[in-house]
Amino acid sequence: MQSRRILIAQGGGPTAVINQSLAGVVLAARSIRDVDLVYGARNGVRGIVNEDFLDLGQETSSNLELVANTPSSALGSTRDKPDLKYCQEIIQVLQAHQINHFFYIGGNDSSDTLRILSLEAEKLAFPLRCIHIPKTIDNDLVSNDHTPGFPSAARFVAQAFAGANLDNASLPGVYVGVVMGRHAGFLTAASALGRKFPDDGPHLIYLPERVFVLEKFLADVKQAYQRFGRCVIAVSEGIHDASGTPIASLLATTVERDAHGNVQLSGTGALADLLCEEIKSKLNIKRVRGDTFGYLQRSFMGCVSDVDQREAREVGEKALQFAVQTDRNGSVAIKRSGAYSVDYELLALDVVAGKTRVMEDELIAASGTDVTDAFRLYLQPLLGSGMPDGFRLRSHAVAKLRNTAG
Repeated sequence: MQSRRILIAQGGGPTAVINQSLAGVVLAARSIRDVDLVYGARNGVRGIVNEDFLDLGQETSSNLELVANTPSSALGSTRDKPDLKYCQEIIQVLQAHQINHFFYIGGNDSSDTLRILSLEAEKLAFPLRCIHIPKTIDNDLVSNDHTPGFPSAARFVAQAFAGANLDNASLPGVYVGVVMGRHAGFLTAASALGRKFPDDGPHLIYLPERVFVLEKFLADVKQAYQRFGRCVIAVSEGIHDASGTPIASLLATTVERDAHGNVQLSGTGALADLLCEEIKSKLNIKRVRGDTFGYLQRSFMGCVSDVDQREAREVGEKALQFAVQTDRNGSVAIKRSGAYSVDYELLALDVVAGKTRVMEDELIAASGTDVTDAFRLYLQPLLGSGMPDGFRLRSHAVAKLRNTAG
């Protein structure tokens, strides 16, 4: 029997629980008799091409558990999106090291890389097993109920907006919080789970699944401000006009672009600042503040969902089990069952690769500025236990004694 030689890599943006999946593969591999070695590639697929490997077999189980509970990508990551030539270089390195099992923890781009690799390996008659382990805070992998990393980021967003709402209630005005999400609004929608009382914010939620019209936005803000005496707004960084052009690029005088040519949305506070300026100048509201959550959502310590931790570990373990028991390539997917429980399936790589899930219509309110009860029921169990709660003083008003009528 041929020995199993395993390589693991992490790609794309880090999450609070991605290392649980790493530990899941490594620790599960230790119970498989024919596993010969387990390597980790530093900085994703770039580390493979550079042959920058760590021998994870030398790690103690105790330290792996400590790393598992640490946010961000322990192996480092990359934004490289390999084309065919890049993948052919990867295969040459894998052949040189006789790697026959490759586990890539990442989003839809990572799954597409594995799709290309599996096809090239097949052409070369190279026995390479490619398994995609899902992760992304955007929750945008198709055919998954949800994706590891999203619940913890959603927990952060819900708590952050709960805090912003309390602050805004103390010193009323307009608050704009911009949340990650280029195409999918799941993370921005999570802000709704921070509400406790009927007048709590966010009072308005704007998602990339709906066309953003600046005039309508200003009218919504004015109405909410008149109703509540204040307004808390959650905005996805990916909001766009009817043509699909990002609002950030329409309002900005200069536009940054990333390595793939996309308008730079994360890591800049431009959209929040621009929307705040529109509110100030058009609605004549003086107290207007904006924040861009940016990278805070991805690896925030002390705000991790225990459900997310458990499932991130399990997708790593299941990835190894599927590789050993089914002997086929694929992407591990989370499927929900019962009141709340999950099972795992191995999907064909081309089901997930390069595709993007967006929020389903039934999760978005008809107004386009809120979520439905269906979304709240969907997200609530993912946030985990021990969500903090806020309370108010009861309104036992004291009667006025001074006669102010005359």
